[in-house]
Amino acid sequence: MTSRFALLLVAAAVAVVGCSSKPKVREPTKLVEIKQPEIKLRQVWSRSAGNGSNTLYSGLRLALEPDALYSASINGQVFALQPATGATIWRALTKARIIAGPTVSGDLVLVGTLDGDVIALKRATGAEAWRATLPSEVLAPLAASGDVIVARAADGRQFGLSASDGSRIWSFDRTIPNLTLRGLSKPLILGNRVYTGLDNGKLVALNLADGAPAWEQNVSVPTGRSELERLTDIDADLLAADNGIYAVTYGNDIALLDPVRGESRWRRSIKSYSGMTSTDKALYVTDNDGVLWSLDPDTGAVVWKQESLKFRRLSPPGVLANYVIAADYKGYVHFFEPSDGRAVARVNLGGEPVISAPVSDGERVYLLDTTGDIAAYQIEAPKP
Repeated sequence: MTSRFALLLVAAAVAVVGCSSKPKVREPTKLVEIKQPEIKLRQVWSRSAGNGSNTLYSGLRLALEPDALYSASINGQVFALQPATGATIWRALTKARIIAGPTVSGDLVLVGTLDGDVIALKRATGAEAWRATLPSEVLAPLAASGDVIVARAADGRQFGLSASDGSRIWSFDRTIPNLTLRGLSKPLILGNRVYTGLDNGKLVALNLADGAPAWEQNVSVPTGRSELERLTDIDADLLAADNGIYAVTYGNDIALLDPVRGESRWRRSIKSYSGMTSTDKALYVTDNDGVLWSLDPDTGAVVWKQESLKFRRLSPPGVLANYVIAADYKGYVHFFEPSDGRAVARVNLGGEPVISAPVSDGERVYLLDTTGDIAAYQIEAPKP
């Protein structure tokens, strides 16, 4: 039986040095006061949206669309909120243990549950459209395009579902390792293919219409003697760009791959379970140790790395007005200058961990903590 464990048991708790049986605890770096913040931030609004997940792992996240900001909670609530004010447009009560999503596609809002359900709600009202059941937990946010919804189950299987009624169109199966991190990356749909990062360190491309494999490529290869050392999970979401697909693994590899053939265009040693974001000029990634990296997106060369937040369990990075954002396990939200990575401002969301990616519409950035609290910030006085 496959062992799955809370991601942070590996990522943040202990590190074993040499042959000693005594673990060395990795203490979070203490924050240094930013005495003269270079930008001033204003909280536009904050509110509670359900019970969050209250766990070290969650596939819950914010989905920002032109019509609404969508969120979900472990106690079965799904919200559509006004991005400018946080006011409720609608609230759905699914009576399910939601753990992944929401994902918005067409006229549907999609969530996954701990009991293996995929629930589709009507985007306009929040009324339930249909519900489909998979063999195990739906830990990854759903992906969708046209009439196909792609769902990942915790047992290693992936399904293509009909957007009209949730019926199964195809399935794809890969054996998962005996030991993996508790988490799954969201499938990425580009054109007529869906790309998925697997727990064995491979990236697979499937035909969206029928689930037939197009190619399969190693991003990381297991190394080390113990199962713990051989973890290679791709838990961070894949990132699409004009020059290819970025994938980062817990096996200490980040790579840019050709979406047509799966060939690697560049590769670098970075270990991450959290995630990435990019702009035209840079690729940003937060690694397992709490280091924020800025890489050249075309070559993978290191532009800078910010180590002042080591072991603070950083969220995936985000961007607002070109400033790079990462939140931590104490609810602090850190803003960095994109040219050199220096810290320019900091706010606190409320003291609880932020593990999902910040999302931005260019004017405001929206953050979600593990208790279900959401806050929106904007830059009040940008740097001249």
